[in-house]
Amino acid sequence: MAQTVAQPTANNPAIPAKLPLKAIAPWAVFFGILMLVLLYFVGAEQGATSVVSGEDVHEWVHDARHLLGFPCH
Repeated sequence: MAQTVAQPTANNPAIPAKLPLKAIAPWAVFFGILMLVLLYFVGAEQGATSVVSGEDVHEWVHDARHLLGFPCH
């Protein structure tokens, strides 16, 4: 019974392609604005600063407020 042993090869490690900043910037701005809007609705959408009238938004994000440490009552 013959056994063969795999010999290591000397290949160069793969170098990841560089992603240009111009390709990332629009997505970074979009997600940054989206996160600020979500932070507003979770953290400040109630009372005098309310954009949406009523208690609907408050009730939808109530548990997230407590999870993130925002007081709400």
